[in-house]
Amino acid sequence: MAKPMKYFGFVQATLSILVMPCGFLVWGMAAIPGIWMFQEAGVMYDGWQQLIAQGAAIGMGLLVWCILDLVILGTFGLILRPRTESAQAPTQSWLTIRWAFMSLFQRLAMPSLQWMVPSFIGNAYFTMMGMKIGKGAQVVSPNINDCYMVEVGEKTIIGGGAVINGHLFEKDGIHLAKVKIGTRCVIGTNAQINPGCVIGDKAVIASRAVLPKHTVVPAGEVWGGLPAKCIRKADGTKPE
Repeated sequence: MAKPMKYFGFVQATLSILVMPCGFLVWGMAAIPGIWMFQEAGVMYDGWQQLIAQGAAIGMGLLVWCILDLVILGTFGLILRPRTESAQAPTQSWLTIRWAFMSLFQRLAMPSLQWMVPSFIGNAYFTMMGMKIGKGAQVVSPNINDCYMVEVGEKTIIGGGAVINGHLFEKDGIHLAKVKIGTRCVIGTNAQINPGCVIGDKAVIASRAVLPKHTVVPAGEVWGGLPAKCIRKADGTKPE
């Protein structure tokens, strides 16, 4: 096992001081078009017409802000995302720092992303962050916490509020493991899929179910509960 990184605390604190202002700067830069539209509306109109124009400018400015926020953060993710099927390292390691950067991008994207799913804009952001999305898949939840560790097959539905994690921390440090979801699957509302899970084609994970790490769900089965277990087999019968 790799040894913990020397001076991890110092590096973590230094990067936090440098990166946090940059995150808020991204939000500010994404707001520039909206500020411009608001100012222009105030110059071009007077009275009640000005109020209507500025109100519309605020609304459209927020829409543009959401899109630009995702484009900027997605571009960072495209450059910095890990490219691996799985990885493990001590908590005090460069892998943890790299994971933390990607998690920060996700948190900065959340205010925008929650309004952009499901849509091609949300899917474009997920793809830039490293998620593989099959044709016709519907990602309704913004809670894809490690996009670069997630694969979703064609015509699969990820329900609202569902959480997919490609990472976890254990006694020996951070673990990254690919989550693979097949075609025509349904991940129910508020379900949780943990690292290393493989879900076969046409399988269903019921609402609020929690799938433990490295669980393999055979094709066509329905799983539910906490922790999730098979509640209906592919042939329609219940498990013994």
